[in-house]
Amino acid sequence: MRAPNAQPQPVGGLARRLAHILTTRGIDPTSTPVAEAEPVPALLAAESRIPARYRGATADHPAVAAWVRDIAEAGRPGPGGAPGIAQGRSLLIAGTTGTGKTHQAYGAVRSLISAGVRLRWKAVTAADLYADLRPRPGHDGERELRDLARCPLLIIDDLGAAKHSEWTEEITMRLMNRRYNELLPTLVTTNLGMADLRAHIGDRVASRLSEMADKVILDGPDRRRTHAAGRRHPVAAA
Repeated sequence: MRAPNAQPQPVGGLARRLAHILTTRGIDPTSTPVAEAEPVPALLAAESRIPARYRGATADHPAVAAWVRDIAEAGRPGPGGAPGIAQGRSLLIAGTTGTGKTHQAYGAVRSLISAGVRLRWKAVTAADLYADLRPRPGHDGERELRDLARCPLLIIDDLGAAKHSEWTEEITMRLMNRRYNELLPTLVTTNLGMADLRAHIGDRVASRLSEMADKVILDGPDRRRTHAAGRRHPVAAA
């Protein structure tokens, strides 16, 4: 209820008072509010599966960005018209330690989701891949291998970093051969050059990887050491 002695405020007077309040707060009362972009729900869901260090990763390398566009454009329309990954080229990102390979890989995932691609994906390091699939009581490694082989997009990080054996070579061959045959995009990162990678994973896997994947080489200094040096020796303010 209105207070007994309150007088009704003219609309024009109320508008002037509101404008004055906005102005004193540094807000232009004549400006048109700009709606903030709504976050992509699928991207928000994916963030929980992306390691914290890479949740803001961007695929800013031209060759990686081009691969993302090709995969997105090749997707089959699904419910609501959004494209889903079907078949496409794979991508091999090679480079020495600390050049940003994993950053580009997760940036590619984020870019695909931001582009509206319906994306079922998995990411695993080569060392964890072999550890997860190693036979042990109560674990169905064959079923897990089939799931990885059928996943629309699979990221294998640090291929060639795990200890080599006949068993790891055979597992890698079975996984990559199934994805090679089905033309499923696979994103692989490695610290090794092709000659060393071939020696580590075997000729059969290396041959298929060479045919199925576009290759991107990242060079430059170790970004981790550069960042660490910057923290130890901060640049003085001018």
